[in-house]
Amino acid sequence: MLFDYNTASPESITEDVDEILVHADALVEEVVSSVDAPTYDTVLGRLEDVAAMTASLFGRTGFMGYVHPDEETRTAGQQLEERISKWGIEISFRPELYQAVRTFSETDEAAALAGEKARLLAFTLRDFRKAGHELSKPDQARLKELSNRLVELGTQFEKNIADVDDTLVVTRADLAGLPDWYADALEPTEDGERLQITMAYPHVMPFIQNASRRDLREALMFKFNNRAREINRVILAEAVEIRQEIAELFGHDSWAHHVLDERMAENPENVFDFYDTLREPLQAAAREEIARMTDLLRRDTGDDSAILQTYDWQYYDTLLRKTEYGVDPNEVSQYFELSKVLDGMFEITGEVFGLTYERVEAPTWHPEVIAYAIHDAASGDSISHFYMDLFPREAKFTHAAAFPLVPGRRLDHGGYQHPVSAIVANVTKPTDERPSLLQHQEVETLFHEFGHILHQTLTKAELVRFSGTSVERDFVEAPSQIMEHWTWKPDVLQRFARHHETGEPIPEDLVDRLVAAKNLNIALKKLRQMTYGTLDMNLHGPNSDRDLDRALRDANAISLLPTHEGTFFPSSFGHLFGYDAGYYGYLWSEVYGDDMWSRFEEEGYTNPEVGADYRREILEAGGARDGMEHLRAFLGREPDNTAFLANIGIE
Repeated sequence: MLFDYNTASPESITEDVDEILVHADALVEEVVSSVDAPTYDTVLGRLEDVAAMTASLFGRTGFMGYVHPDEETRTAGQQLEERISKWGIEISFRPELYQAVRTFSETDEAAALAGEKARLLAFTLRDFRKAGHELSKPDQARLKELSNRLVELGTQFEKNIADVDDTLVVTRADLAGLPDWYADALEPTEDGERLQITMAYPHVMPFIQNASRRDLREALMFKFNNRAREINRVILAEAVEIRQEIAELFGHDSWAHHVLDERMAENPENVFDFYDTLREPLQAAAREEIARMTDLLRRDTGDDSAILQTYDWQYYDTLLRKTEYGVDPNEVSQYFELSKVLDGMFEITGEVFGLTYERVEAPTWHPEVIAYAIHDAASGDSISHFYMDLFPREAKFTHAAAFPLVPGRRLDHGGYQHPVSAIVANVTKPTDERPSLLQHQEVETLFHEFGHILHQTLTKAELVRFSGTSVERDFVEAPSQIMEHWTWKPDVLQRFARHHETGEPIPEDLVDRLVAAKNLNIALKKLRQMTYGTLDMNLHGPNSDRDLDRALRDANAISLLPTHEGTFFPSSFGHLFGYDAGYYGYLWSEVYGDDMWSRFEEEGYTNPEVGADYRREILEAGGARDGMEHLRAFLGREPDNTAFLANIGIE
């Protein structure tokens, strides 16, 4: 039974949190009281129940802070997410709870644990160590204070981004280079004379990519990269200092050292080594890409000294796709009607992974939200559910993400708790005159996020701790990165890409041109990813200089593009809360995602036998073992970066 989100209100979700946390407190007390004769069931089993309760509680309450259309309910959801997080911090600091776990760890029953239960014990002990139970009392008290403050800062940082309501006001004449439908979708100003470009991705990206007015591209990018600048800059600076202080309490050189010891990378030095292997070949290729686009810029402006800027390269990248490959993103989008894209995505993943999808009626938080059930194709058994909330609206979460709402887990009576997740995105919205037509990069984004949905909803993990995407942070993107490959396969695209008016399949030559242009300026794009990851490491890695502007300038130098003076994009870079000291994981995971895809490439990228192996070894396994073990099990060998480099055209 899916939760009735129609009932969500500030009062109802607050009452829900009140009730569940009282119950959770009672379970924690049971754990504490079992210290004299602890067993798995009375200690780890009870803590597992608590984890399941609070995870599902977020899905009913805190999640509303990201998506609910009512401002009061949204605000209550944000406050309740913070409250749930702080409650979790509070219990992790309880010495008597740690004592119960530690006492159990010394029993014969604990020594005999295997599989996920043994892994849960090891991880729980590690969690308590990171809660400072081996620190002095004053240091642990300080750690608790700092940890709670980080929760507050993260909640406020994301809220400030969502609350931005800035616009660039233009006339229709200012939209040269953009199609009529783009102008038709913009809200007019109060006087009806001009149009408003918001900071939503479906407004910003097409403009930056197509608008011939360079001054307006700069103006829009200036606003976009300064979202929540003043208030979030202060928050970020405080968060960076707090993280460093926490690391030093544990004797670590940096926050990156503190968090990476439980990830695939293990330490920041390995991250920098990883970047070092890629930087030289990428920069060599990117210099040629930049030189080519600079020539176009100088030809357009008549200025032989003009320098390609951050607000230029996407425009000239689009221009090259049009002129040299015959790929006009707006023409391509005519073949990617959202409903057809979803049908194609369901058909392909259903065929490869042995699934069927069923749209179901369910009470949702907004009329545009759609719910689906996933069934196993062979048995017909129901596996899970997921929601799709795909269009922008005021104060909604501004990026694209998959949120776990109910975790999968084995229940005491032997049944399985079916997972529930939600994909939240901001793709082009339909109008009365025009359906939702996606840019190809939006199609990629949908497939990417659906990879997270499948990871979360196909899980067969026994325990919440290892359910779905509860894997190492630098592995979690690999099962979503791999999904993007299907959006570049001509015969796959022609299965669902049809013209929204004529119904004709996308022309084979257009697909060929689209694929041929795939690696256009690819080095520059990968360097942008490396820039974001380096910024993250500059802020959180092993150096003593936490100057935000210097960290940004040093990182941006990697991109080979000038810093956009007067802007501070980290103020709207939400990944600095949640992916802090971990943004490198996108590129890191892409290497492993491409390596896994190489098996599909070799044996058939819609091969259900390969899909069955992938479903079993990666998607269903969750975090029940280390990511590297997942890779070896699926690949049958040690992973490497050969496929990644070949995929972007670098020897």
